[in-house]
Amino acid sequence: MGMNDINLLGEQSRRHFLKTSALLGLTAASASTMIGRAFAQEAVKKGGTLKIGMRGGSTTDTLNPTTYSNAVPLLIGYAIMNGLIEIDEKGVPRPELFESWEIGAGGTEWVFNVRKGVSFHNGKAMTADDILYSLSLHTGKDSKSAIAGSLSHVKEVTKLDTHQVKITLSAPDVDLHYALSDYHILVVPEGFSDWANPVGTGAFKLESFDPGVRCVLVNAGNYWKDGRGNVERIEITVVNDIVQRMNALVAGQVDVINDVDKRAVDLFKAAPGIELVQAPGGWHTIMAMQSDVAPFNNADFRLALKYACDREQILSALFNGFGRVGNDQPIPVSDPFFNSELPQRAFDLDKAKFHLQKSGLADSKIVLSASDAAYVGAVDMSVLFQASAGKAGIQVDVKKEPHDGFWSNVWLKAPFCTSYWAGRASATDMLASAYRSGANWNETHWKSESFDKMLDAARAEVDEGKRKQLIWDMQAMLSEDGGALIPVFSDWLDAHRSHVKGHTPHSQFDLANGRLCEKVWLDA
Repeated sequence: MGMNDINLLGEQSRRHFLKTSALLGLTAASASTMIGRAFAQEAVKKGGTLKIGMRGGSTTDTLNPTTYSNAVPLLIGYAIMNGLIEIDEKGVPRPELFESWEIGAGGTEWVFNVRKGVSFHNGKAMTADDILYSLSLHTGKDSKSAIAGSLSHVKEVTKLDTHQVKITLSAPDVDLHYALSDYHILVVPEGFSDWANPVGTGAFKLESFDPGVRCVLVNAGNYWKDGRGNVERIEITVVNDIVQRMNALVAGQVDVINDVDKRAVDLFKAAPGIELVQAPGGWHTIMAMQSDVAPFNNADFRLALKYACDREQILSALFNGFGRVGNDQPIPVSDPFFNSELPQRAFDLDKAKFHLQKSGLADSKIVLSASDAAYVGAVDMSVLFQASAGKAGIQVDVKKEPHDGFWSNVWLKAPFCTSYWAGRASATDMLASAYRSGANWNETHWKSESFDKMLDAARAEVDEGKRKQLIWDMQAMLSEDGGALIPVFSDWLDAHRSHVKGHTPHSQFDLANGRLCEKVWLDA
């Protein structure tokens, strides 16, 4: 099934589908009771072809895990390769290729035991040497990995024996095991670099990959994880258009989709044989201001934009209430270190005008680069922000960027840009990934020496009360001074046809935290 097959409904059919669904009269309340319901305990079945229609693919995608910034390569990566540590549905780190671990006194030395009896698809037994090489792709001053900043404190990774490694840090980090669960850290054979044909220890092998279009995976056989790796073949088709994606699921052309349009969820759920999977978590939308580029290098100008954002309107109009308003810091309410006492910033035109005048930049005209490649509704959100900011006298032009190549050509380059983060397994990892000075994915270019010192202190602190205060202070600092305008935290919302089993909610990322391929089975 190619892209032409997936584009099955024109605008007339779309209107008919929406009109027919509306007549069924499903309410938001009744839809909510059906979303994320528990799956019955049933015997896992083997075989079949799983067809997935996905948002989050581009012609610039690669399968080199150091580059992942899109949902499609992430899903493919986890199908072919394994990580070191898996975060379960409750947010708890679980063993994967690291079978167990111990943290030494002071938090600067960690010893990890490498799982035995696991082989790569090429037959090579997986050992500590492969772990050392795979980690080296993300560490060191020359690493181009997206998470090099999060691992900048990794001083040395050494082999203790064939199935044991030690990681030595330049500064203590009691959350290192959370950082090592990052989806970029996937294990390949020592010295491997043929990313067009990745070799891993995962449940599937790559048959074909056409970036931004299609990927086919086949079962590698004898998967080392009991109960996983059940389907025989997986066909992933990139369907970035949300109407095409949802209609493809209704028509049965695909079995699973991600990123359901929350504005149409009531209508969509009314279609027979469709089940929704909802998970609240750390996903948040950002309008990223590069804080070293005028006029965003002015703290009052940044505050003017933050006060000029009507967050409640965005949550209601674009996310149908599936989430909560943001407060210009990236830690979600579900995180144990969420700052619950930080006053929520409201839409306040008087304060927006005050800070605009105080900045001395009232005549500035800014461009917001927006694309639905970031998330469905990013352009609409930008238009809503343009209107609310205009009421405060802030001149915003919305520049609609092409979907394809957005992450390579616009993100991290445009001075004011729509973006999103899926969140991270720990608060310190989230803060290090996006806000530490010099981090590869510091999209706001915000830098603060005092913030960096607090982050290091929080990573080292074993006293939970002291640690909590440090993380609370960092959230307050970002909310007041940072370059991230964060309007909304939104729930994950996937959907599948009823014969798909094992597709369960996960707060960290959609499609079962990117591990859908190995988890599901088909009752057909």
